[in-house]
Amino acid sequence: TDAEVNTRKKTFTEVQTERSEQAERTVLIKCPQKLNEKKLLQYLSSHGNIKSHFFFENRGIHALIEFSEKNSIDSLQDAVGVPSAAEHHVVPFKSRLFTFTLKNPASQAAGGTPVLLSPQFHIPVKDLIPKLCHADSVSRGLISAPLWSSMGCRRTTCMTLFSGAWSTSSFFTDFGVCRVVSFTFFSSQLLHSIFHPFCYHQGAANIKKGPFEMEYQMKRLPSERLATQKILSVIGDCLDNFGPGCIGIQKILNARCPLVKFSHQATGFQCDLSVSNSVPGTWITNFSLTMMVMFFLQRRSPPIIPTLDQLKELADVKDKHVIGGYDCSFVSDLSKIKPTKNTETLDVLLGDFFEYFGNFDFRRNSLNLRKGKEVNKPESSPLYIWNPFEQDLNISKNVNQPQLEKFIAVARESAWILQKEDKPQQMINKEPWGLAALLIPFGKSSASKMKNRMKGMGSETIRSLLDSLKLNSANSLQKAVGK
Repeated sequence: TDAEVNTRKKTFTEVQTERSEQAERTVLIKCPQKLNEKKLLQYLSSHGNIKSHFFFENRGIHALIEFSEKNSIDSLQDAVGVPSAAEHHVVPFKSRLFTFTLKNPASQAAGGTPVLLSPQFHIPVKDLIPKLCHADSVSRGLISAPLWSSMGCRRTTCMTLFSGAWSTSSFFTDFGVCRVVSFTFFSSQLLHSIFHPFCYHQGAANIKKGPFEMEYQMKRLPSERLATQKILSVIGDCLDNFGPGCIGIQKILNARCPLVKFSHQATGFQCDLSVSNSVPGTWITNFSLTMMVMFFLQRRSPPIIPTLDQLKELADVKDKHVIGGYDCSFVSDLSKIKPTKNTETLDVLLGDFFEYFGNFDFRRNSLNLRKGKEVNKPESSPLYIWNPFEQDLNISKNVNQPQLEKFIAVARESAWILQKEDKPQQMINKEPWGLAALLIPFGKSSASKMKNRMKGMGSETIRSLLDSLKLNSANSLQKAVGK
């Protein structure tokens, strides 16, 4: 029951469902410049109860409004008209993106209180560094940085793009839109994956037995890649011709992983659309990096998160899932997981993360999240991270040796920076410290600063880090950073 869900921690599936429902109840409104916030909310409330809202500025003032009921969206859409354009013809598109203007600006704006704008949900690195320099600690910077991000805008952007008049689900069988799989916070990049019949076919399992074999009539193409290119080309044209606020559409169809790139004007997001899972380059992907973070947290004393084998032991019958012959069972009732007794601060964990992987024996060992242990590598890939469920796969097989060496060098450099405790002196000298210093590109420090790093080392830990670098010449340093 709803009461039971509210009195316990929600399962991951429940959180996913809740976020999707939130997006379906949310609209994004471009507001008039002289806005009376109270009157706007009062008008919107006539279509249903407003659960939450916030205003932000991005080429004008915008409001993100979440209603309590989904039918409030229908009520609002019924009241919205097609824009009048004396010199242009409009392209019809029914979405959750609206533009509000005042019928009588002089009278309606009078007496209105200034709109309280929420902090930016994305911020350029050049503006972020000064903010982090003024944080009281690394922990405080870590906690405050994500507050500039609005997941509501991301969810609404996804829902706006993939629901509406041009929905391709009526064309592509078993077509489904994957939730946001990744986003780069500082560049506001939003990545999507779209699955099509060749890689996401669910219908076959649901075919009922009968006297006939039934299948769709489809065009046949000589390769899956060609089909991918054609699908993305159509989607790109749909966005270009029908997607409100979608600008700068680029169809990059001949790339190793074909994709469509575009900007979402209202939110400022840069979006990449691909069909099926993206083929990674030679660098460490977000997924691999996430697995490394989780493995590090499993290795703390006491552990901060459990291993997958421990989660499997806590699973019951309803958690049993076998997919493609692989046992993917793990507990969904979070109340069965004992809270960690680890009390380490975020700044300690961040510094130790860099130190741990800066000295990890990648030549011999691999990362196994099922057991939470370092185990001997079964083959010679530079970086070996066991797939959590398909245990015969290495999720980081794409990473080459130069990229791994670059990661190790950056990890060691970052560990050194975070262990430098001379914050007052650095602030006097107007030098970045802590998280701000980490955002400066690796190897950009001046020669004098690099010299200072090599002398006066009082910490044995730092000494061991520097000794283990084994970068005794300029050539080896360039090799480590992949130049």
